[in-house]
Amino acid sequence: MAATIQHRQATEPKEELLEVLQRDGVVVLEGLVTPEQLRSMNGELDPFMREAATTVPDMNPLLQMFYGDKTRRMGALPVKSRTFCDVLTHPLLAEICEEILLKAGSSYQMNVAQVLEVGPEAVAQFLHRDEDVWPHMPKPCPTFQIASMTALTDFTEEIGATCFVPGSHLWEDRSRQAEPHEVAIAEMPAGSMALYLGSTLHGAGTNRTADRWRRGIHLSFIVGWIRTEENNYLNIPMEVARDLPERVQALLGYQMHDAIDAGGGVAGSVEFRDPMVLLREQKSET
Repeated sequence: MAATIQHRQATEPKEELLEVLQRDGVVVLEGLVTPEQLRSMNGELDPFMREAATTVPDMNPLLQMFYGDKTRRMGALPVKSRTFCDVLTHPLLAEICEEILLKAGSSYQMNVAQVLEVGPEAVAQFLHRDEDVWPHMPKPCPTFQIASMTALTDFTEEIGATCFVPGSHLWEDRSRQAEPHEVAIAEMPAGSMALYLGSTLHGAGTNRTADRWRRGIHLSFIVGWIRTEENNYLNIPMEVARDLPERVQALLGYQMHDAIDAGGGVAGSVEFRDPMVLLREQKSET
């Protein structure tokens, strides 16, 4: 019997969605992005994506192979699409991140936010776990990463919809390969989000079309004491970040990770001060 991914409405009770996510390691949330937000985001992103490259220069050759040469990529989304900020701060995502990630730290932050356009004839990625970016994390450990792929166009098998291995987050042998019948394809309409744990095996599928691009947003969150994949402070420096909503600033990592009450320390201070305070001061001076 082939593996399947649970599709649920984003309006369903958080507790039910959490149950599916923690059981299967992945759940598709349909309707998370409204049609109006979808049109707005695509319109805001179109000019940037026309200029986006399909190659990643100055990177490790293995990473270049993983990224491929037929996929456009673009980061720094909060300043390129203000509508994306509404997705970044979606109340449901906040509730789920708080429920899961705050068991591993006193705060969480945005790890990466990228538009990915998988182009015609792009071959499938090998199945991987996003949390393997941090290979020295002892196993087992609490969940420290939650990731997602939001469909900005319809995701179908033909156009390279993301593949997942439900239940793989529970495997004790992390070296074992998934059998074909264990792989499920996250076909979903535009506006849906495939939400998954950093320990769940997944990978982009093969785009078998001749002229269609599969556009989606890869967004992930990690606990506040881990270094992020994207350098959000250079992507969105303080002089730019100060004009963003405070919740977005905090998720970009400008919020100091304060674990004093939990018996730990602080991380991310600037001259012994909370960067969020500095951003507010900068804004008041302009």
